Amino acid sequence: MTTTRTVTRGAITAALATALSIGITSTALAGPDGAGSYRTAAAQQPGDGWTGEGGLSLSPADNERVEDYIEDAERAERSISPQVRAAAWIAGAEVIGFENRLKSPDSLKRKVATSLKERPGQSAETVLATLSDAVRYTLQWRDGQYTDGVTTAAQELSSWGNDSTKWSNTWGRTDGYKGLNSGWRAPRSGQLFEIQFHTPASKGAQEATHKLYEEQRLPGTGPERKKDLQEQQNALFAAVPVPAGADRLTAPLPARVPAPLG
Repeated sequence: MTTTRTVTRGAITAALATALSIGITSTALAGPDGAGSYRTAAAQQPGDGWTGEGGLSLSPADNERVEDYIEDAERAERSISPQVRAAAWIAGAEVIGFENRLKSPDSLKRKVATSLKERPGQSAETVLATLSDAVRYTLQWRDGQYTDGVTTAAQELSSWGNDSTKWSNTWGRTDGYKGLNSGWRAPRSGQLFEIQFHTPASKGAQEATHKLYEEQRLPGTGPERKKDLQEQQNALFAAVPVPAGADRLTAPLPARVPAPLG
């Protein structure tokens, strides 16, 4: 049985309008500036560099580039969120953790600084161009609704001009993470964003394994400890039921562009 909603174009338009009004109201939850921002009064001033844990740092110039990227992502989020919420409504999904849809500035800077440290010679612009989760969402369905729900949500997003850039379906794995992580490019802004498609069980396992995963990827974690951490993660994900057909879900086909008349 599916809970995806059969809707007309008018209903879709109404859903988008409703999501837009909800999205504008809820952006205030994410930051004091009411624009979905995570900035605070203590934010670094233009011209400052950035220093994080583990010897990570950004030069003043690279830090400014990341700040500009953050502003662009925040601006793009205002048009992306209404579409994601509308797709979720049409597909019968619950939006999980909407207040965390913007990656925090420190997390973004840490990611850029780590990449620059691991691959000397590349530019901050190159790293920023590949970031897919500065804007991110999680949609969740019960097991029996999952496969049809994901298909519907993905098709709706594609039909509105969002390009599918990544489709990582790991439901068929025997070990490790279970879920479906998708990447998209917004049509107007070109902003990359991520949507994770989960069931309550797979989302719970992801949250339970987060600290294990973070420890596993630290440079100072030894081989034996990494193996132990992976085995713990495997055990938690092995207990996650696989919804019928979830392992066969594929990325949506690109939306057809109408041929010009005449």
